[in-house]
Amino acid sequence: MGKTENTSKRLFILDTNVLMHDPAALFRFHEHDIYLPMVVLEEMDAGKKGVSEVARNVRQVSRFLDELMRNASVRDIEHGIPLNDRGIVERMESNDCGRLFFQTHTLSTALPDALPGNKPDNNILGTTLALQNEHPDITVTLVSKDINLRIKATVLGIHAEDYYNDRVLEDVNLLFSGSSELPLEFWQEHGETLESWQQDGRNYYRVKGPLVESWNPNECIFLPEEQGFEALVREINDDAAVLETAIDYRGSKHTVWGINARNREQNFALNLLMDPEVDFVSLVGTAGTGKTLLALAAGLTQTLEDNHYKEIIMTRVTVPVGEDIGFLPGTEEEKMTPWMGALMDNLEVLTHSDTGGDWARAATNDLLSNRIKIRSMNFMRGRTFLNKYLILDEAQNLTPKQMKTLVTRAGPGTKVICLGNVAQIDTPYVTETSSGLTYVVDRFKSWAHSGHIILTRGERSRLADYASGIL
Repeated sequence: MGKTENTSKRLFILDTNVLMHDPAALFRFHEHDIYLPMVVLEEMDAGKKGVSEVARNVRQVSRFLDELMRNASVRDIEHGIPLNDRGIVERMESNDCGRLFFQTHTLSTALPDALPGNKPDNNILGTTLALQNEHPDITVTLVSKDINLRIKATVLGIHAEDYYNDRVLEDVNLLFSGSSELPLEFWQEHGETLESWQQDGRNYYRVKGPLVESWNPNECIFLPEEQGFEALVREINDDAAVLETAIDYRGSKHTVWGINARNREQNFALNLLMDPEVDFVSLVGTAGTGKTLLALAAGLTQTLEDNHYKEIIMTRVTVPVGEDIGFLPGTEEEKMTPWMGALMDNLEVLTHSDTGGDWARAATNDLLSNRIKIRSMNFMRGRTFLNKYLILDEAQNLTPKQMKTLVTRAGPGTKVICLGNVAQIDTPYVTETSSGLTYVVDRFKSWAHSGHIILTRGERSRLADYASGIL
């Protein structure tokens, strides 16, 4: 590796898992330089086969490297290849470009005896130490998603960092909640220019004021319980917004497939789920808040009663909580059945009836089996869903790239529902701030045809509520 001319630049050594996680990581360090140890290329070569998301990412990294090196000479490789991103990522400046260095010769390493150099991680640590010694005037940083490698690096005096560029938010507590409480003096402050009218049995208000700038389309707003005002933001034009009063699904007048909302957040969720103008809905909440039940009840109503959609499609990531049970026999739907316990449990609640006997229940189950399809996420590429009600369960385990792949399957007339709990992530290297669910909530919040709500109150049982708080 040759000396860099600008000593203010930093040199980042990338671990293999960073490239496996985000192939575009090569182009996300702006004006700083990147160094790839030879062991990283060896690990990528070993991980390129297969149809998994990791294997696809590795092959994409190889294509990026091949394109960068296509016209590079030996001298270019020695002095660093310019990282011209060609529009792959957004740059702050058009000429903001670092260089890519490869390990072209053996580096003298002095690892402690407790860290033999034959392990890939220790090999990367040895390479980083050698680069620090060779270039004391440059800040050398090891970037890895592996916490244990970062710990070992810190013990050896190496500056190590996590890969932060995939984070949607700095803190998951900053995630858009989908609802906001209005101040008690809201009507006094916004009443002077207030316009109101009725249409199709609903009350509408056009308000102007300082709060409007902080709202998003389809955001749920409310006044404290004693005033009982609940509405959704339907339009935002500069400093004016149109509010539509929410339908109250907590009373007997309005039910969805026989169920009622039990709290304010569930009521807002049903308003979003039942709205044909909202094409994308995300529901985030802990276990027992009713995410699946609400989504399924709204889907059954709009599919079987209103005929808005042809059928309900439900899918989820097949990431086990404990040990994997291995391969499963049968068709695609039969293989997915063990993963769909939540669907079956909620269907039992929604279709339970004491009238009609066994024959009526069997007829209902046959009808539902023809209109509810269980699909594996592994076979979604290339598909287009027309007039379908698509439920993505356990969406917190998806990466942003996987989420994009699934949401873009929606064709005309299709509604997509994302359900998940960002506090229960089972996918390696996916965190609360980098989850695909967090990604879509943040990116869709300003779109006029999307809605989001965080469900906070558990409605399962007093046992489940106590366990959630005490365990």
